[in-house]
Amino acid sequence: MDSGFVHSFLDDAASAVPESSAIRDSTGVWNYSQLDRHSHDFARWLEKQGVRHGDRVLTQLPTTRELAAIFYGTSRRGAVFVPVNAAMKRYHLEAVLENSEPRLIIVADQLVDDMREITRVPVHGIAEVWNDLRTAPRQTTSADPTTPAIPATSTTPATATTPATRPAPGDVAVLVYTSGSTAAPKAVVCPHAQMVFATRAIAAEIEYRPDDVIFCRFPISWDYGLYKVLLACLGRSELVLADGESDLVLLRRIRETGATVVPIVPSLAAMITALAKRDTEPAPRVRMFTNTGAALSPATVGALRAAFPGAQVIRQFGQTECKRISVLPPEMEREKPDSVGRPLPGTRVLILDEDGVPVPTGQTGEIVVTGPHVMPGYWRAPELTRRTFRRDGEDGQPRLHTGDYGRLDDDGYLYYEGRRDDMFKRKGIRMSTIEIEAAATDIPGVRAAAVLPPADGRDLTLFAETELPPHTVLRELAKRLEAQKVPAVCRTVAEMPLTPHGKNAKQELALLVDGSAR
Repeated sequence: MDSGFVHSFLDDAASAVPESSAIRDSTGVWNYSQLDRHSHDFARWLEKQGVRHGDRVLTQLPTTRELAAIFYGTSRRGAVFVPVNAAMKRYHLEAVLENSEPRLIIVADQLVDDMREITRVPVHGIAEVWNDLRTAPRQTTSADPTTPAIPATSTTPATATTPATRPAPGDVAVLVYTSGSTAAPKAVVCPHAQMVFATRAIAAEIEYRPDDVIFCRFPISWDYGLYKVLLACLGRSELVLADGESDLVLLRRIRETGATVVPIVPSLAAMITALAKRDTEPAPRVRMFTNTGAALSPATVGALRAAFPGAQVIRQFGQTECKRISVLPPEMEREKPDSVGRPLPGTRVLILDEDGVPVPTGQTGEIVVTGPHVMPGYWRAPELTRRTFRRDGEDGQPRLHTGDYGRLDDDGYLYYEGRRDDMFKRKGIRMSTIEIEAAATDIPGVRAAAVLPPADGRDLTLFAETELPPHTVLRELAKRLEAQKVPAVCRTVAEMPLTPHGKNAKQELALLVDGSAR
């Protein structure tokens, strides 16, 4: 089979292990053959709607089995999958619609009328779409040379799709919208070839096995959740979609589903460990936690290992613009406890100064990435693309200038020190919000921390999720950091505000500080 397309992962899995459990949500489970069949059915439905090669198919849906089938089916059709967060509000949604110009939109049924108010693009509710798929006749031959017919079984007849034109691995598979530091969401262009390479490179560093059950709390609209759909297929694993699960039942659901792999961000890790401290049942059989989004504090890592004896905690670092940059092998954690890992196989990390010149080993500079996983740019944003994806002067290949700062050691391991906006000078000392947040979360009783660097009318400010009084937090922080790095202000909160992806919502925190200063 042709392995240059994202749907090829599903083709291969459906051929190799058709009856193995593939994907589960709160309403049920499909095996690989069933997921494959539904993806073919959806591709044929797109054909009936007039969706052609390169057309954008935008979805605003909960993360369910159906959405995974829509993703793979859109790929089969040669169209572009555009998932947006189910919680995205009209202000940003209008910008996404204008930028992506979708040919067709599929939303949760209760959102159909609202979506039709802001666009003339055809809008379909998910119930309508799935009813059409259930009642449509199926074919058992394929005219698509990249998508051979799968032999039918008694429970999962194969289907056929006919792309408008033969797709190529360089075609765009997905537009991933990410807000980053810009006011309006921007879309990272993700072609099949880059996504396939990134998936295989991650799998080379982190083994997903046929007996694994991956418990994914994150939406498919975020690439962290989206790639779990691909990695599960590559590993022949079962994927549990738990984006809609209540926070209070997470530990119970991890146990009930038999989860062995749990992707986390720091806020989710803190939630899981807090639940585990009150839990009286035997520890779930998790063998591996994979972290991204922000660094885990040593206290959180220790709490995870205490609650899940024998589990590995694997640190990763990356950006949507290249998916993943580095992974720290678990056997290196004690030797290099502060590293975010080594570059993915087949990729390269450079550390450059402000003039684009490599800095000596051990010195800090901008993290610049090259390799087959570097995406071609941002959708319909040529100036931003030119600034971020610059061409190498020697070979002409794109270099992703991440805006993140770090250093490499003599063994080629990467150490992350923060984004450009996270690094600043105060009282003559260069520092990063990352190290201050790490020191704060090392304080017993501090569950999460977010630091705002100095700005007009605002000194260095710490927000801490804790029941401790602010003066206690600052006193403990002074035991861990130089005096210049101790914030002038500490505010405590019962619960840290988070973005839809579970990261600290620093823009919201800044509004709290700036608003109270007026």
